[in-house]
Amino acid sequence: MKQASRRQYRARRRLEAAATALAAVAGLLGAPGPAGAATSAPDFYTPPASLPAGKPGDLIRTEPSPLGLPLPAKATRLMYRSTDVHGAPIAVTGTMLAPTAAWRGSGPRPLVSLAIGTHGQGDQCAPSKLLNTAVHYRPPFDLMAGYEVLAMSSLLSRGYAVVVTDYQGLGTPGTHTYLNPVAEGHAVIDAARAAQRLPGTPAPAGGPVAFWGYSQGGGAAGGAAEAAGAYAPELDLRGSYVGAAPTDLAALSDKLSGTLLSGVLGYYLNGLVAAYPHAAPIIQSGLNRAGKAMLQRVAGQCVVETALDYGFHRSGDFTAHGESITAMLNANPETRAILASHRLGAIPPSAPVLMSTGDNDDIVPASAVRATAADWCRRGATVRVDNLQLPAVLPGTALGHIANYLAATPAALDWLAGRFAESPAPSTC
Repeated sequence: MKQASRRQYRARRRLEAAATALAAVAGLLGAPGPAGAATSAPDFYTPPASLPAGKPGDLIRTEPSPLGLPLPAKATRLMYRSTDVHGAPIAVTGTMLAPTAAWRGSGPRPLVSLAIGTHGQGDQCAPSKLLNTAVHYRPPFDLMAGYEVLAMSSLLSRGYAVVVTDYQGLGTPGTHTYLNPVAEGHAVIDAARAAQRLPGTPAPAGGPVAFWGYSQGGGAAGGAAEAAGAYAPELDLRGSYVGAAPTDLAALSDKLSGTLLSGVLGYYLNGLVAAYPHAAPIIQSGLNRAGKAMLQRVAGQCVVETALDYGFHRSGDFTAHGESITAMLNANPETRAILASHRLGAIPPSAPVLMSTGDNDDIVPASAVRATAADWCRRGATVRVDNLQLPAVLPGTALGHIANYLAATPAALDWLAGRFAESPAPSTC
């Protein structure tokens, strides 16, 4: 057995053991049975055949959302209007979290639109569903926990209202447009609008707003930060926390290859096929049989199962000629243009930005994050970059990426408090 194969085998065995242990925990927590359904009526996530007339952020329907975890909030499930990457109206779901903590600052209670990190591409991975169940489990390895509850709880405890989008196609019909900064940015912005239009909302229209996200969520928050000035000029946007953001999809694809999360590249390719139909034959012809099977399989998975199935594979294992997925996409001018359009940095955010990264990050390339910060700075934005100084731990396992998530959060919370207090925003430009 080759050395690389032995490493993959050992890593898979460790992952399977961890997944089995988590599955046992899921049973103790009362996670859902085989269907994995949330407590809402099955048709909540199915939009009307024709969307009602309105504008982005208008509510389509709402219902109470019973929380499966002790968050200090009352939850409401939302379906609201948004727009896809081409500007067409779509329905997106999410959750409004009204804090039980009092707001002790001046002015209206702030609202944070939180963009989640990678959960998966199957509808069962939607955060609005995981908030009801804490853990989703369907044997043998369809497993997901709502880990963003850590950020939600931290924000709620400070008295901020929080709204969490499910993104396009996660929960609702269609394909989740994973790592598409335009579609995800619109979903984040329109979640804030919907939260401010919710009857009885603790975050009134015209009140202060911020975007928050790490990893996939950092890219979504960055997309929202770039788009907000033109797409939602009415929002009182105070700032955006853009943590470990995949700001350059070509660089990210190369970094992910051979890591625990190499399979999430399938989510991205599925999103490209759905959002840009003209790219579908280009992508299909660039994949081998294993690559085509991978796209079909990950389309219904959460990230734990994707890691078990495809972790530590090189992206060239899935292409027709053994080149990287980045090279495959760059070989055609149409897919090359799409890939380039998903790079952040061309539009300066209209409100201050905090970015975090570290050279120990084994999933999102720190160099790409710093390059985007430099681009924004050159275009006149106010940007602070927190360069974390943590050691590398088992590179390729995502431990460095996760460690930075935990290490960056306290400073990000303090930075956000300063934006809502209207203190001068720090800059490293």
